[in-house]
Amino acid sequence: MQTIYGILETLLPFSWVSYDFMKNALLAVLIIAPLFGMLGTMVVNNHMSFFSDALGHSALTGIGLGMVFGIADSSLALALFGIVFALLLGWLVRKSAGAGNDTMISVFSSLSTAIGLAILSRGGQFSEYSALLVGDILAVSPVEILRLLLLLVAAFVFWCICFNALQTISINRSLAGSRGVPTGFYENLFAALLAVIVMLSIRYVGILIINALLTLPAAASRNLASNEREYHLFSVMISLFSGVLGLILSFYLDMAAGPVMIVIAAILFFLTLAVRKSVKG
Repeated sequence: MQTIYGILETLLPFSWVSYDFMKNALLAVLIIAPLFGMLGTMVVNNHMSFFSDALGHSALTGIGLGMVFGIADSSLALALFGIVFALLLGWLVRKSAGAGNDTMISVFSSLSTAIGLAILSRGGQFSEYSALLVGDILAVSPVEILRLLLLLVAAFVFWCICFNALQTISINRSLAGSRGVPTGFYENLFAALLAVIVMLSIRYVGILIINALLTLPAAASRNLASNEREYHLFSVMISLFSGVLGLILSFYLDMAAGPVMIVIAAILFFLTLAVRKSVKG
């Protein structure tokens, strides 16, 4: 890790890079941003923003259940609960056949949030977990950075193998099924991967804003892209730009990094929307 620190100090001769916690945070952003930029495109394509938002809010229940069952590793509890929650919610949404999907997701999101708050607030202890609402990427450790890196590699391999099937499903689910694509299998696989990524990123990004970091870069990219390759490339670039600039500004402005990143991503969305309208006009 010291070698990586040295490289960062050489490439970025700025005062904020002299702090180890900022170096760790920068490495985490360089991993999380491409993850969210890549998966966010599929979230936007499949109108899953409510779904990913429900996943984020369910993190409170995952942590609470981890405490109840005595699971020492909160990350493991979050990942396991997230996968179960995502698969169950996905199954219910498909069973509803498009009728009231938003309502179903909203009910599950509200229920999971309420259960989590009830468990964690027992004995007045919720203040210990309030930091999860906005996240703290400055607290990321080298071990957690390695875990995120492995997650990025796994997500990239998944993307290379499953992208064509997922893209076909996002265009027309019925057509994909008629061509022999096991739609339920791929949808469950993507939901499980999304759940793991969201759950393991919660403590750095924050429950209240993690969905915005998934959807805003992809939405901004869609305003600019003229083809699928540009769509995914721009999404990753916008996510990286928002993450790095947000981290730097948060250091100098003494603000939480996650919300600053979201503000930048939102500004980029509105700018790209204005560009899109001016070109069409």
